[in-house]
Amino acid sequence: MKQKKRLKKRFFAGIFGLLFLLSLFSVSAVFAENDVQTLKEQLQNMSRQMDELQKKIEAMETAETEKKEQIEEMDERLNKAELHTATDKISFGIDFRTRADSIHYKDIRVAPSSLTNMFFGTYPAGFNGATLAQAQAAMAGMVAGGMVPPVEKYDVDNDIIYTNRLRLEMKAKVNDNLAFAGRMAAYKVFGDSTGVNFNHGSLGDVTFDGNTSSLPHGDTIRLERAYFNYKNYMGSVPYNLSLGRRPSTEGPPLEYRNYSLEGGSPIATVINWQYDGASLSFGLEDVTNIPGFDVKLCYGVGFESGYGNSGSLSSASDLNDVHLGGVIATLFDNDTTNATFLYAHAWDVTDGFTGLTVMPFIAYKNDDGTYNFEKNYGGYISRLEPSTNIGDWDAASLLLRTNLTERFDKNIDLFLAGSWSHTSPSQISKNPFYEIMGQGLLSSNGNLESQDGYMVYAGAIFPMPLDAKLGLEYNYGSKYWFNFTGAEDSLVSSKLAARGQVYEAYYIQPIFGPKFFVQLGGQYYDYDYTGSGNPLGAPVKIDELTSFDALFPVVDKVWNVYLSATLRY
Repeated sequence: MKQKKRLKKRFFAGIFGLLFLLSLFSVSAVFAENDVQTLKEQLQNMSRQMDELQKKIEAMETAETEKKEQIEEMDERLNKAELHTATDKISFGIDFRTRADSIHYKDIRVAPSSLTNMFFGTYPAGFNGATLAQAQAAMAGMVAGGMVPPVEKYDVDNDIIYTNRLRLEMKAKVNDNLAFAGRMAAYKVFGDSTGVNFNHGSLGDVTFDGNTSSLPHGDTIRLERAYFNYKNYMGSVPYNLSLGRRPSTEGPPLEYRNYSLEGGSPIATVINWQYDGASLSFGLEDVTNIPGFDVKLCYGVGFESGYGNSGSLSSASDLNDVHLGGVIATLFDNDTTNATFLYAHAWDVTDGFTGLTVMPFIAYKNDDGTYNFEKNYGGYISRLEPSTNIGDWDAASLLLRTNLTERFDKNIDLFLAGSWSHTSPSQISKNPFYEIMGQGLLSSNGNLESQDGYMVYAGAIFPMPLDAKLGLEYNYGSKYWFNFTGAEDSLVSSKLAARGQVYEAYYIQPIFGPKFFVQLGGQYYDYDYTGSGNPLGAPVKIDELTSFDALFPVVDKVWNVYLSATLRY
């Protein structure tokens, strides 16, 4: 810039010099002819120098303009987030939802304080200081003598509760064979960021590895998914190897009510749970000549017993890790009709998971075999840990989905899923409270018997004006139905874990296609049996339960209305 100013000064000085010489030339007729010729040559030289100076100035101005344009272009590219494209590293996506729920609980049953206070009274008037045999004999005597007080009933209404859910999607393609995918998430209630709930007897009341980012747990951003996919061929058969924190939530057929693509791999009627593990899948369509046929082998760790997760006050943990294995098979898929099958098995299921909650009481067992119970008057946060491997679990599900456009020229989606569960209890929980109650895997009073459960889940999605969709869904679970769906996105409870029936209707109105839409819906839960989604204790018909079955509140009926707005980009 300084050089440019100097050149301009020299240019203007030359102009003034030329004018001065011309004036001298016009008044100096007495000059000799040689002097005139010399003057002309000097003028010509100065003229050439000025032309050269002008060209240099113009060249510098052009270079400066080009440099400025390059800087502006680079700034614009960076502002448009094109840096990741230039470096070919990672891309991001946003899924943000704001939702309002109005939740109403009807006929909640709970044991009266006259019974629950017995746990805090001194033996023989209460259970404090009693041995296992003494406490169980006292309860049996109350039942036999008809001295168990009746349950109390009440309603609870939460007229309005708001939530925000943020998901940051991550994707990276290293090459044609290797890719990465992940998701960070935060889910919070308006006006609350504690991340720890009061415990009413449900797994959803505990903040633990399986539900950290799938249920509201404050403003902390957590790792929900992170895994790599390696694709290649084994002969003519394509395969895919994947390890990491799995895409194991919001699997089919939840994509209909979520207005999205399939959110995860496992069928959601059986597994909707955050876990870490691996999968190996094989594309067998060309081998079998069956459209879309593939098989995926799955493995996961549901609980790590070491690393300080259990036996925190012991030299070694008596617990085994919880391992899961299974297979997911796409039996048929021609882009119109799909049939998917899942089988899963869990070894050494525990009587809970390490996590945080606010317990209504603190229970512990003394070295002499007596029990103590203390009320949690201060509302202190408890770190819960499992104490016992209580048995094994099996489940299977067959999901059928179809679209009627090609057959009836109606863009109607239908789905139907039938699922089965089997529990094989091995021992009673050693947790002081559940040990007194004699509870194990879907068993009570020490009766360790295998049980089978089943559930059905059906839905229909209809096209509506303005590209909207109307969805109707129904599911029913039997007495001994048990699944791992504790990460289902619900403020009430997992509807697919219900031992009873749940009805749901929703209306989805796109504003900018799937990138921004609003959804209005309603749910009605009608439970038949206690303990939905809980592995501990034998289910009891709600109309027949006693106060000993309702030491934690038992929900009978719930209805919920919700309205949400979702942005995906």
